[in-house]
Order: sequence, then C-alpha cells, then structure tokens
Amino acid sequence: MEQKYNTSALVPEIERLREFCVREGEAVEFNKGEQLEREGEPARWLAFVERGCFKYVTRGRNDGREHITWFSFEGEFVVDYPTFLYGRRSQTTIEAMMPTRVLRVSGERVEKFFAQNTETLKLRAVIAEHILFQFRSRYLDLHCSTPRQRYDQLLLRCPGIVNELPLKAIASFLNITPKTLSMLRRDITRGK
Repeated sequence: MEQKYNTSALVPEIERLREFCVREGEAVEFNKGEQLEREGEPARWLAFVERGCFKYVTRGRNDGREHITWFSFEGEFVVDYPTFLYGRRSQTTIEAMMPTRVLRVSGERVEKFFAQNTETLKLRAVIAEHILFQFRSRYLDLHCSTPRQRYDQLLLRCPGIVNELPLKAIASFLNITPKTLSMLRRDITRGK
C-alpha cells in the first residue's frame, strides 16, 4: 500500500523516535484481525509500522457498532498514546487490517528513553503536540469538511487504501454510510 506521508517529512524530532523503534523494537507480525491493543485493557505498546495497516476501533456507547476513528499506515506510528504513557486502559482497540509488520516497544522502555535527558523529554512533548494536531485536524474535518473532502484527504494520505480495505471500513472512518460512500465514488467515476 503506497504511503504519501512518512514520519521524517513531519517533524525531525519524530525521526528520532522511529530510529529508537528500529534500534530497540521487537519485530512482530500481525495477521488480519489480530490486535495490538484492546479497548478496556492496559495500553502497553508503541510501534512503528513497517508494512501493513491498523485500524483504531471503538464500540458505540449506545449502539455497540464498530466505529473506526483512525488508521496507522506504513511509515507511521501506532499507539493509543495518552493511555499508553500512563499505563491506563486503552480507549480503543487497535487491530491489523491485513498482514502487518511492526517494530514494537514496551511502555516501560519508551519511558526510560524519554527520561534520558532534556532532548528526549522534549521529544515526548513534540510527539504529544503532533498527536494533538492530528486529532484537532480530524475533529475539524468531521465538522467542517464534506464527505468528498474527507475522502480526498484520505486518498492523499494513502492512495492505495481503496484497493486494500473494505468500503465499510473506509465509510466508518469518514463517518458516512457505505451507501453514501458508494454514491460518492460513483460521482467521482462519472466526473462530478
């Protein structure tokens, strides 16, 4: 799956975290459907995705339906960051959507890395700011962008996603119905 954005293109400090995962991480393979984290259980892992894709799934409080809130693709990190830092219960299930390979590091090891010096402590803040920016952007997109604009942005982030993931998963992430996504794709095909 082609990946448009990689970590080194984002913030130079984040490249240090990728290098840490390469140096200290355990290579782990996930089959489709296997979980890195499970909603309600202690969050334990930070990982760099070498190949594949994860979805972040939360069950609806009222309807029990699966809601996909985020994806982590090749060249990105996968983590339930705030809960991971403090060993709290994960607020989401993080599940492989296809055969996936990561470099996984435990929370204890990451905490020791951050505690090394002021530079690594600064990195912890940079990561939190980066994640805050991502979530704020997603929140604004859900409230201010049309479904077509959100779909276009997703295709920019990962052009091959429509060939790899079920439309139901993509629709959930875009916060639209599969029927709406099908109509949207039909309009795109027709040049509208």
